[in-house]
Amino acid sequence: MPAPSPPPDPPPRTGPPAGRTGPPSAAPAPQSAGPSTAQPGTQPVAPSAAPSGASSGTPDKDGENKNPERFYVISEADGERAPLDLVTLVVARAQAPSSASPEQSAVLRMCGAPLSVAEVSAYLSLPFSVVTVLLTEMLAAELVQARAPIVRQNLPDRSLLEAVMHGLQRL
Repeated sequence: MPAPSPPPDPPPRTGPPAGRTGPPSAAPAPQSAGPSTAQPGTQPVAPSAAPSGASSGTPDKDGENKNPERFYVISEADGERAPLDLVTLVVARAQAPSSASPEQSAVLRMCGAPLSVAEVSAYLSLPFSVVTVLLTEMLAAELVQARAPIVRQNLPDRSLLEAVMHGLQRL
């Protein structure tokens, strides 16, 4: 039986180097003193069309923002914070006013039924500290209401509940 032949060599690579990521327009253009030597099938990119340092906030192909807003922009306050815990329940008290930020509107839509601060943080994909500042502003504006969760020590003892249940069954 003859030995298997080795696989054919791959075609030469024409794209960016292996470690390079990003669009082809991000590659540095060769400097030349003469006229533009654009390769066939490509369009030259004008300097004004190149991406600027401004925050666009548009999602890229992975669904993530290229230039997301900084958290201090979202939580524009730096004063006192309400004593909110991860398990503090938050419920909306009003509809979102026209002056509400997108994050505040999202909180008001979500909190028709009580949600914990941890759930709000997870649904908004924002850190707990940012959500705390956001909710503090909303509490001051009376857009939401917060209350402590039901603590297990405040519930009746299981043996008491079983005794009541057995007493009712005997009736």
